[in-house]
Amino acid sequence: MTTAAFTSSDDVVHYVAGQRFSGTSGRFQDVFHPASGQKGRRVALASTADVTQAVAAAQAAFPKWADTPPLRRARIMFKYLELLNQHQDELAAIITAEHGKVFTDAQGEVTRGIEIVEFACGIPELLKGEYTEQVSTNIDNWTMRQPLGVVAGITPFNFPVMVPMWMYPMAIASGNTFILKPSPTDPSASLFLADLFKEAGLPDGVFNVVQGDKEAVDALIENPDVKALSFVGSTPIANYIYERSAHFGKRVQALGGAKNHMVIMPDADIDKAVDALVGAAYGSAGERCMAISVAVLVGSAAERVMPALIEKTKSLKIKNGMELDAEMGPIVTSVAKNRISSYIQAGVDEGAKLLVDGRSFTVPGLENGFWLGGTLFDNVTPDMKIYKEEIFGPVLSCVRLDNFSQAVDLINAHEFGNGVACFTSDGNIAREFARRIQVGMVGINVPIPVPMAWHGFGGWKNSLFGDMHAYGREGVRFYTKQKSIMQRWPESISKGGEFVMPTIK
Repeated sequence: MTTAAFTSSDDVVHYVAGQRFSGTSGRFQDVFHPASGQKGRRVALASTADVTQAVAAAQAAFPKWADTPPLRRARIMFKYLELLNQHQDELAAIITAEHGKVFTDAQGEVTRGIEIVEFACGIPELLKGEYTEQVSTNIDNWTMRQPLGVVAGITPFNFPVMVPMWMYPMAIASGNTFILKPSPTDPSASLFLADLFKEAGLPDGVFNVVQGDKEAVDALIENPDVKALSFVGSTPIANYIYERSAHFGKRVQALGGAKNHMVIMPDADIDKAVDALVGAAYGSAGERCMAISVAVLVGSAAERVMPALIEKTKSLKIKNGMELDAEMGPIVTSVAKNRISSYIQAGVDEGAKLLVDGRSFTVPGLENGFWLGGTLFDNVTPDMKIYKEEIFGPVLSCVRLDNFSQAVDLINAHEFGNGVACFTSDGNIAREFARRIQVGMVGINVPIPVPMAWHGFGGWKNSLFGDMHAYGREGVRFYTKQKSIMQRWPESISKGGEFVMPTIK
């Protein structure tokens, strides 16, 4: 298998029951290469009938797959893991071609996704229940976890490999069948992943891909055979999927937007803090749900941070992501570039101090690409649009505050609670920050605190709709339902009816 097969002009289609098909809608969307601005290929957009066909294939495959012993499911996962490791760079190249993030960052995305597959290989242990002998006279009680059935994942453009891997490895290892609805912006990786899974020995129908837009999403929500939906994307869409899916009685895990802050205390190592801030703000062109978009500079830290931050923002190496020294690539689409540019203008109009303006940036020879340079604001206040809303681009806003308590109050007042960081050398400040902050993922001297595979990912407040985080043991719980069994045998049953609530005897 080569990358060339996925960077050709062939249409990106659906993958159902182990086969590709173009679908019935006749609708397509163009897929672009962000660095050049050129059209690469087209992606098919599924009709409701196409989704129904995929769900039917997954439903047909479910009984046999659910009955497959977890150890056998794990063996297929081990083979899949082996193939993913062999094809890491091909997957990374596909990501860079269609998303635009630099190749080294794409390699990191693939690695973090592979770590979830590694965790899923331990599914025999993760599915173990609990047992109590003699819970009452001659009665034993135990619990087991069983798969839900057909489940689906709706994933965003910014991590076309890693975010789907937050979902389907745990779901499939737990005995479910899965339908992936990836972003139509960069869809090619989904077919590559499907091919590797088939090569690993996964039975047809267990993993399916439907390309598409809102029609496909609504069809998944409304199909009664889809028992659970996982989503990562913007807060308005997360809220929509959560409410609509709840209406149809589905289990939902919908991860929404973010406005991640990084607090820099006066006692922090300023050089290290600035390096961390630049990477977290401008890496992947800020198109990460864990990107730092607000720097909270406390007390004297501001005057020490700003000169270095301005210089590093101006000197970012922004170029085609396949160049290995690139630090930042293009914006994913022209629409996204225009949206981000409008936020920059809004910041200017509202009185923030624009220190570095990336709107005029371009790359020689790639003038038609979707380019923006790193953009830096100072003196941003909480009432400004660029502070309140998720920009999802290479725009960093700096807020100056007098003390630690103000910083905590500022962050806790924001509607989003996805990720946050605090850079300090004071152990008490670090402890109090971790305890008091109302955010789901916290870094102490760690700028992007994405949890490892066995811990689980999820924010608070309007960054998460649903009760369970992604992957880890939370993922196993989300994709399974608990059953409790109480057992005794006829020899131990006394004669006569029992008309009162059972109690321990």
